[in-house]
Amino acid sequence: MIVLLCPGQGSQKPGFLNSWLEIDSFKSNIESLAETISLDLIKHGTVSDEETIRDTAIAQPLIVAASIATANLLNISSVSGVAGHSVGEVAATYISGVLSESESITLVNLRAQVMAEAAKATTGTGMAAVLGGEEEVVIAKLTELGLSPANYNGAGQIVAAGLSSKIQELVTNPPQGSKVIPLSVAGAFHTSFMEPAVSKLSDFVSTLTPKDPQMNLWSNQNGQLVSSGSEFLNLLVGQVANSVRWDLCMKAMVATGVTGVIELSPAGTLSGLAKRGMPGIEIVALKSPDDLEAAKALIASEG
Repeated sequence: MIVLLCPGQGSQKPGFLNSWLEIDSFKSNIESLAETISLDLIKHGTVSDEETIRDTAIAQPLIVAASIATANLLNISSVSGVAGHSVGEVAATYISGVLSESESITLVNLRAQVMAEAAKATTGTGMAAVLGGEEEVVIAKLTELGLSPANYNGAGQIVAAGLSSKIQELVTNPPQGSKVIPLSVAGAFHTSFMEPAVSKLSDFVSTLTPKDPQMNLWSNQNGQLVSSGSEFLNLLVGQVANSVRWDLCMKAMVATGVTGVIELSPAGTLSGLAKRGMPGIEIVALKSPDDLEAAKALIASEG
């Protein structure tokens, strides 16, 4: 079983679209998505600096557009499933057949805007990656500080979120056996601070008519397979203010019999986690067009 992985926020790097845009069909796909949401994705994927593309309102549509366009370079109908990390779940709605391209890019554009608004509404919040340490010890420390585990990324990595003052305390006095790295983000995503974004997204999703997924589709909520398109959208919306359980997604994929994964552009982060969290699985990261042949060969090997 070959599964596509859709990366989340933080995976984008300045200029990451440059080599991909040499492929005419990819470029036209990005241009079409950009026109749908009136956002210059070509500019942001080529010449915009790191600070610009770190902005949630730009980062999320840029990442999802890149994932959609790279997926379209592959034979999607021959893969067995898809899973997205955080905002990557929006790209998964298209790949799995739940939503159309235009619906997915419109959804992520709104998601980005309302999350950015929620972050600005409460100043003094942030996030930090906790690397290493026993999970129980790490969670106990976060609870003590009033912080939330925003992402359970597996492979010994948990992302904490909450008040910046408490994040600084965590950095200064990390849980035993761990290292804490502050993240350059605009707010405390995947926590209760994002509740205002949830209600606005719910209103939009209620106007959509999703289809049921045409392949295996795993949810960040609990790593479970979801067979209903409407249920997946509701879980995706709620996940904005709740923990991303990528650790459980990886475990569930292994348990389902996944033998290989292909991380879509902008690739690197999820394939790195898979190397540690999904041992024995064949992995291809689509970091540039040079990786396309390996991805196509992996899909073809599964028939």
